Amino acid sequence: MSLASQDLFSLGMEDHDRLNAELGGGIPPGSIILVEGDYGAGKSVMSQRFSYGLCEEGHDVTMLSTELTVGSFLDQMHSLSYDAVDHLLDENMLFLHADIGDGNTFSGGEEESDRKQLLKRLMEAEVMWDADVIVIDTFDSILRNDPKFEALVRQNEERQAALEIISFFRDIIAQGKCVMLTVDPSTLDEEAIGPFRSIADVFLELEMIEVGNDVRRQIAVKRFAGMGEQVGDTIGYSVRSGTGVVIESRSVA
Repeated sequence: MSLASQDLFSLGMEDHDRLNAELGGGIPPGSIILVEGDYGAGKSVMSQRFSYGLCEEGHDVTMLSTELTVGSFLDQMHSLSYDAVDHLLDENMLFLHADIGDGNTFSGGEEESDRKQLLKRLMEAEVMWDADVIVIDTFDSILRNDPKFEALVRQNEERQAALEIISFFRDIIAQGKCVMLTVDPSTLDEEAIGPFRSIADVFLELEMIEVGNDVRRQIAVKRFAGMGEQVGDTIGYSVRSGTGVVIESRSVA
């Protein structure tokens, strides 16, 4: 193992899959990880694999989901053979459900003046940022439903809209933590997502490619700053019930 890889946050599970090895031995501390993919590409599964593997290696993880409740999260993790119950009970995994709902707001009894200030409330939720790694799945849902971000986008001020939350992320990773964001790029304008692509230390794109009657999945590694061992440009994988993420030993044509 190289000296560099000893400083990485290992994704573990070497006896289960080869994802950690394919990504050079783990993710570098103090980094922003952006995982992009269209609907159904596997963003949630990948975030769950990262979260579980990091916990298995002794790291504290916060996972915020805009789609799953704690019950559906545990059911999905169980179906992938990622038993998160012990990690939740031991408090080295914190799961939070961001219930944006029809009113575009986190659930609760907030006053009308505070409704929909999702990014503001996200940054003020101090407990979730205590972990070594913070995973937000899916981040684009929060951006799209935040009125301040939305208003600036309407004024063609997308980069200004992203500036505050990006500055906050930089403060978090300056503490040696990692922030992982999953995004569906089809839901945001290029100008809105561009700043997040620019600041990401690790940028992974989940792709689905039709080969005959088969749909193959691959991780396209767009950027990987601070890698340990060499990381390839593409990593073929599949998702199997009862197994989870499986790295495929094949190229995608």
